[in-house]
Amino acid sequence: MSPVKAVLFDRDGTLVHDVPYNADPGRVRPVAGAREALDALRARGIRTGVVTNQSGIARGLFTEADAARVNGRVEELLGPFDTWAVCPHGPHDGCDCRKPRPGMILRSAGRLGADPADCVVVGDIGSDVEAAHRAGAHAVLVPTPVTRPEETAAAPYVAPDLLTAVTLILDGPPWEDNPAPGPYAGAGLAGEPSGPAAPGPRPAGPGTRPPGTGRYL
Repeated sequence: MSPVKAVLFDRDGTLVHDVPYNADPGRVRPVAGAREALDALRARGIRTGVVTNQSGIARGLFTEADAARVNGRVEELLGPFDTWAVCPHGPHDGCDCRKPRPGMILRSAGRLGADPADCVVVGDIGSDVEAAHRAGAHAVLVPTPVTRPEETAAAPYVAPDLLTAVTLILDGPPWEDNPAPGPYAGAGLAGEPSGPAAPGPRPAGPGTRPPGTGRYL
């Protein structure tokens, strides 16, 4: 039986296809296998949550009410989550919640009555992985075409798709046999933009990882 108590998911690019600054519930489309993966966790009594950066609120591109409507549509399609954490801040606001900072993960674990060490964060970019490690949680990266090669290379565990990630978490997390912290542990705020407020496009394709880095699941 999996020792994991809770799995916290990034929203855009992980649970649903990424639509930049989406304020329209009608544009929400789950990724393949998302409902099946979530139902498998629920059937085993593992709590689920969402931890999502939504800087479009700070940028004035949509409102918190718009974000709530989109989140409501995600639940209509994927079923109820036990907790939601939304960071409405921009990259230069200095909050403690915007990933790769750990605030949302720590608060979500607290709401679920779980130790962060018993939680897993599943996301598609390096800031998800780093936030997990800064919170003391585990992480699995599920790369998409926007995932940078260096993010994939640095992730301690990489799965080809969401359902595979969840299946292997349920079957027995690989870190049970490999307890050493991943390369993001203790890292700085990698992935925090240092240029203009609006992030530019990421390079397409996950690229080729150097041999001997990370572990593909």
